[in-house]
This record gives sequence, C-alpha cells and structure tokens, in this order.
Amino acid sequence: MGDRTIRLFPQKQGPPLGLMPVPALQKPGVYELELLDAKGAVIKKRTINVVSAHFPSQNIVISKQLSTLKPAEGEQDTFKKFNSTVTGERFWTEPFQLPVPGCMGSPFGVRRLHNGKPTGDYHAGLDQHGQAGTPIHAITGGTVRVAGMFQLRGGAVGIDHGQGVGSIYMHMSKVIAREGDVVKPGDVIGLVGATGRATGPHLHWSVNVYGVPVNPRQWVKPAVCK
Repeated sequence: MGDRTIRLFPQKQGPPLGLMPVPALQKPGVYELELLDAKGAVIKKRTINVVSAHFPSQNIVISKQLSTLKPAEGEQDTFKKFNSTVTGERFWTEPFQLPVPGCMGSPFGVRRLHNGKPTGDYHAGLDQHGQAGTPIHAITGGTVRVAGMFQLRGGAVGIDHGQGVGSIYMHMSKVIAREGDVVKPGDVIGLVGATGRATGPHLHWSVNVYGVPVNPRQWVKPAVCK
C-alpha cells in the first residue's frame, strides 16, 4: 500500500496474516492495496479509503527544564533499531490487556502543544494515570528487546511481539524486565514513575506495527479520565 510492503506470515490456525499500518499523519484519500506473489507480481487489488480521524489538539503545561530535555546519545538509535525489528514467530495473542488499570488521560493521535505552542508532533501512544510504583504488565507475549533508563523516555521497555508488532512502555520508576526476557501476557515488566519527560507519575505506552505507531484502542478500551 503506497510505498510500504509488508510480509504475510503463516499462522498456526487460519490463513496467512499481515498487518498493514496506516500512520496517524496519512493524508486522507483513496489508496490501492495490492496482494503480491513471491516474485512481486500483483495477484489482487482493492481500494482502501483512509478518512480523517479529526484528532484534536492537546496542550501540556511543561517546565522549561522538561521542554528542553533531549534524547541522550544513542537513545534514538536504540528505539529506531527496535522499531525496525521484524521476527517471523508470532508471540502475540488476542485480546491484548491493559498494562495498568488507570484511566486514559491522553489518547492516541492528539496534536501536542507545550505551554500553548505547537510542537509539530502528535501523541504516538496512550497515557494512563497510575500511582508511582504501580506494576506495569506486558499487554501480550513477546521478547524484551530494550530495557533500561533513558534521558528522554525515562525507564523504558520495548517488547517484540513478533510478525511486525511491538510495544513500548515509558517513564518507569523501575525497570524490572531485562533484555532477552521472554514474557507472557500480564507479566510485570516495570513500575509506574515520572522519569524522563514526564510531568507526573503515569504510563505512556504505544503499539507499533512495522515501526509505525498505531492506535492501541483497536485492541483495548481504557476508561477515559473524567
């Protein structure tokens, strides 16, 4: 679809499966989706209509110190490598589960402003409220590829769920998972905190498909904070 080609993976049950991500900033319009054979020849075509999600704007009041916080050397490369990882074995199962029980304070896709000024960025995950020290659980099974303390993201864990699906959890007060760990759905991977660029204790987490952030609410429905 467009300039993105994904793999179809064999499944233990049912036909082959591949997830085609549609970025939050994708321009609305009609796109052609092509099914290719092993040699790249087109077998089938169909059209996909991408409509505007009408993502709202959200202003975050942030200190000057936090607003100027930058990633540490190598931090961006670490997560870029994680997002480019595609493994053939599927570890994820449905339904996904919420990593923490708290309500959602910031949804996916909102255009972010800091102190009333546009950042040119959007929210690539969900923010859930949680008291400091609340256990954070893996949303589904997978292999931990990233685990540690980072300057911008704070305590963070990246889990490879296989076949192009990954999840990232940020701002932890304590990282419990370790790189190479194989986790099951619901395993504790860390504790809620306010490390990195965070204005208070909460969990920012995201689901990526082929490295593209997609809306986690396609799988889970956290309550919206009132």
